[in-house]
Amino acid sequence: MVIEESIVIHAPMDKVWKTFTNLTCWKKWNTVMENICSEEKSLSRGVQISCSFRPVLFPVKAAIKIEEVTPYKCIVWSTQKKGFFARNIFTFQSNKKGVMVTSRENFNGLVVKVFGFLFPKKKMRTLIQTFLKDIKTASENLTDK
Repeated sequence: MVIEESIVIHAPMDKVWKTFTNLTCWKKWNTVMENICSEEKSLSRGVQISCSFRPVLFPVKAAIKIEEVTPYKCIVWSTQKKGFFARNIFTFQSNKKGVMVTSRENFNGLVVKVFGFLFPKKKMRTLIQTFLKDIKTASENLTDK
């Protein structure tokens, strides 16, 4: 299952990038992930993030590993758990209106094939859209204080 969503954020690239990569602020704006924990303060290659999210009624714990960070261009992360694998590529593109952030998430594994109802495509798309909207709201409201 592949889900791709984009959003235009009306803010400069540096603000969007700072919002996305500063893990110390995620709890303030991120409504999709709960119990966010990392030993690091910002996203960089090799960083681990533990969190949970709710694709259905019960929370699913995830251990996210940051695979790649190309400043102001791309962030790739993945998670793997007993027959489930997800990889998300976030791209950042400046345009006349601000920054377009695109999320392309690929879900694979036996759990997805056999128990797809646990990760319904419509619900997963909604979670990704909400995450992008959260980034948009936080980036557009971020001040230089």
